[in-house]
Amino acid sequence: MALETYRAKRDFARTPEPSGAADPAPGRRFVVQRHRARRLHYDLRLEIDEVLVSWAVPRGPTLDPAARHTAVHVEDHPLEYAGFEGVIPKGEYGGGDVIVWDRGTWEPARTDDPAAAVEAGELHFDLHGEKLAGRFVLVRRDGDGGRDQWLLIHKRDEHAVDGWDPEDHRRSVVSGRTNEEVAAAPAAMWQGGVAAADAEVRLDVPTSVEPPNVDELAALDELGRRGRWELAGRELVLTNLDKVLFPGRRGARRVTKRDLIRYYAEVGPWMLPYLAGRPVNMHRYPDGVDEGGFWHKEVPDHAPDWLVRWHNPEADPGETACYVVPDGLPALVWLANFGAVELHPWTSRLPDVHAPTWALIDIDPGTASTFDDVLVLARLFRTALDHLGVAAAPKVTGSRGVQIWVPVTSGCTFGETRAWVERISRAVGRTVPELVSWEWYKDRRGGLARLDYTQNAINKTLVAPFSPRPAAGAPVSVPIRWGELDDPGLRPDRWTLHTVLDRLQEVGDPLAELIGRDQRLPPV
Repeated sequence: MALETYRAKRDFARTPEPSGAADPAPGRRFVVQRHRARRLHYDLRLEIDEVLVSWAVPRGPTLDPAARHTAVHVEDHPLEYAGFEGVIPKGEYGGGDVIVWDRGTWEPARTDDPAAAVEAGELHFDLHGEKLAGRFVLVRRDGDGGRDQWLLIHKRDEHAVDGWDPEDHRRSVVSGRTNEEVAAAPAAMWQGGVAAADAEVRLDVPTSVEPPNVDELAALDELGRRGRWELAGRELVLTNLDKVLFPGRRGARRVTKRDLIRYYAEVGPWMLPYLAGRPVNMHRYPDGVDEGGFWHKEVPDHAPDWLVRWHNPEADPGETACYVVPDGLPALVWLANFGAVELHPWTSRLPDVHAPTWALIDIDPGTASTFDDVLVLARLFRTALDHLGVAAAPKVTGSRGVQIWVPVTSGCTFGETRAWVERISRAVGRTVPELVSWEWYKDRRGGLARLDYTQNAINKTLVAPFSPRPAAGAPVSVPIRWGELDDPGLRPDRWTLHTVLDRLQEVGDPLAELIGRDQRLPPV
């Protein structure tokens, strides 16, 4: 009952705050969160009777005994909220950025029943924090019929400091960052709908994910058709491991589900930076690529609790509401076991899915297009981007085409990236009109290629770097260097699930250095 007001103001399918569904660890904790919502304020929260009893303090708590700061008694919060530091989405109750400004333990004074003291309108307490210490008192203002307006006062004791201003101590005691720094590059967000212990969505790009070790890979090889595999601290239930998903090609052996799982585990350190913090659309082939596939976006009910989910607040009835956000090797392995042969990450990241971080140029060959035609177009884009001074990198699709990924600065919109890609694509198309059609429908293109700028929209995706494609031999989409467009041996499906890891060891990933590049698109 104590959390009814808190829950009533939040839609836990939308807001990245824990719902209080999980049982927290016991203890009398306090936290002060610096919160930039509609107005800057500090939230003082004291653990009382298994909730965080909370006051919003506009000027913040102070060690100055001469100060009398207003404190507004607000709704109780769940205990899990004590560790929240990140961003609450715009449009949600309390939308803004939050840091853990101070934390520690507290003790009631002059009472053994702090809940009754709050009800009576006067609570004396001692704080033992990293910034705050000593005796405080919260007292309800006389005549406050609404019971919301209180005063927060520090008593004159050995911890008192005249003139002490919380705004002189703005950094988080958890991360050392300011609110501005958290807002500019949030490392994580929290969401409802899952247990609070598993509610964190990592938004920072993994930089040091360890590949599976020899013992872990040996354990995978030793499993029968199904079994439990321990990877990176997670236990995964794997099924149908000997099922053939890809036929062989040119004398190579067929590719089984076990092979796909092993590949995703090994390529994960290279692939995860393109997936981290992003909803992912799955192209599933559970019965093998010869049997046809289908798009699957919704996280199924049987998915493990630890799998990170994002609830789309803008989903209409019948649309996908809950997406997977891969955050480590176990998540990739779960996707492979689910038959997700292809992974398609959004070009925008959480928490703001309306702000793309990549602009995409997609050279989509027609039925009459040769790969030489595709290379002509790709080289023209290379020349145009070089002329504009734009950093970008090409990627063979693993099928028939080439894509070019262009990093863009934060704050760019899909309308801007779409218009920019269209302008540069029209310029390239005018150079070789005999190779390009602008018709939307394939049967009206006369077999010509289309330079598809329409992929620059929310929830429109291209295949992830290093994702396999549904064809014989399990070809893989691979980033390449610009100079490789001139390699006579280049083919769009040159590398497969069995050979791309050797390439990565030899030449690395040319696209990796562009991840997160703060680049403004120049006029075309």
